[in-house]
Amino acid sequence: MAAKLKSFWKNNFMHLLEIAKRRKTVRHFKSKEVSLEDMLYCIEVAKEAPSGMNSQPWRFVIITDDDIKKNIRKICEKREKEFHEKLKGKLKEWLKEKHITWEKNFIEEAPILLLIFSSKEFPYFVQSTWLAIGYLLLALEEKGLATVTYTPPNPEEVRKYIGAPDEYKLEAILPIGYSADEKEKEERKNLEEITYLNEWKQYFKYKSHILSG
Repeated sequence: MAAKLKSFWKNNFMHLLEIAKRRKTVRHFKSKEVSLEDMLYCIEVAKEAPSGMNSQPWRFVIITDDDIKKNIRKICEKREKEFHEKLKGKLKEWLKEKHITWEKNFIEEAPILLLIFSSKEFPYFVQSTWLAIGYLLLALEEKGLATVTYTPPNPEEVRKYIGAPDEYKLEAILPIGYSADEKEKEERKNLEEITYLNEWKQYFKYKSHILSG
């Protein structure tokens, strides 16, 4: 019985590491509808994140209305164009290499926009809210959904348009849908490159330490 149960879990549920490894940033989406049930599940996961003073400063606004999405895109692109015109150096070169421009088609293209706000009335409100966003990204991947964590250059203008109170800060806009982006996931560094043992730059071989433990 135990062996059958273990086999069932292995075949039907992804390991957290598999979900994290599979997840990638996506800027092109299919028109396929995203269920609100799936969105609420992902927010349910996100709200379990830790926060300073357990303040839970996050607020989530789900946008499905095409006109609202269109207006948000206009607000963002106006400032994006100005931002891109002033770009210099490595960032400009990187964006050009990745074909990322001031045009943000994904704001309208994605079936759902999720606006994530944090309350400025609590300590560590930014850090706390981004912890919740991290949880959310993995939950989306579990549901087969994709996104990009878009941080507009003019969050205040978007906040005012949506009607969020002054004490809230727009942290990110997540366009959410099923991926139509065939690009590969950006390469990640090896564990040995980023992890030290007991002191800075004291490298160790992860597998050998785990095995010896």
